[in-house]
Amino acid sequence: MRGVTEDEVRRTRHHLGLRPVFKTVDTCAAEFEAFTPYHYSSYEEETEVRPRTTPAVIILGSGPNRIGQGIEFDYSCVHASFTLREAGYETIMINCNPETVSTDYDTSNRLYFEPLTLEDVLEVVHAETLAGPLLGVITQLGGQTPLGLAAGLKANGVTILGTSPDAINLAEERGAFGNILAEQGLSAPQFGMASSQLEATTIAHEIGYPVLGTPFICSWWTWHGDCLR
Repeated sequence: MRGVTEDEVRRTRHHLGLRPVFKTVDTCAAEFEAFTPYHYSSYEEETEVRPRTTPAVIILGSGPNRIGQGIEFDYSCVHASFTLREAGYETIMINCNPETVSTDYDTSNRLYFEPLTLEDVLEVVHAETLAGPLLGVITQLGGQTPLGLAAGLKANGVTILGTSPDAINLAEERGAFGNILAEQGLSAPQFGMASSQLEATTIAHEIGYPVLGTPFICSWWTWHGDCLR
């Protein structure tokens, strides 16, 4: 409504010192002090994120179950957490789906029940950077939702561990990936990308029927079962 970008709003909020703090979910129903590190954000004054000395890695989970997000992504995030913990790092999971294994109490050292948006993830990164050494964020295991955050996180100075945002884009964008195949002399089925029905029909005639088509709303694995006719 004001004609400004999300980044501009965020910079203004930070300039004014408006940042959320993170509270701990009371898993003991107030009978005992809760030690399970489940955190949620709140615009208050006191944070309950405890300091740490061990280097940590943030893993972005897969978020709500929907088209483009399957349980295999959550499975990958869980095993990443286990492997990193075995290697001596603390693991921090950000996910907002209580039905997944990644949000179990013993999967990671800390869990943030936060939406998987750039705004919310950046605030968790800020809080954990203040808490102790943070090596970076893993985005490539949770499916399309965290993949879509990789470029924005990098642009805001966050270290992306593993697959870089540029490599993610090369694998996701069909045109760029097709160029790589052509440069390397690798065979692949004919394909094309269209932004209108006329373009789709033209490409279909060039390739020859039968033709399989998918709507690229989010990524190459966003599959709705649609076919060009």
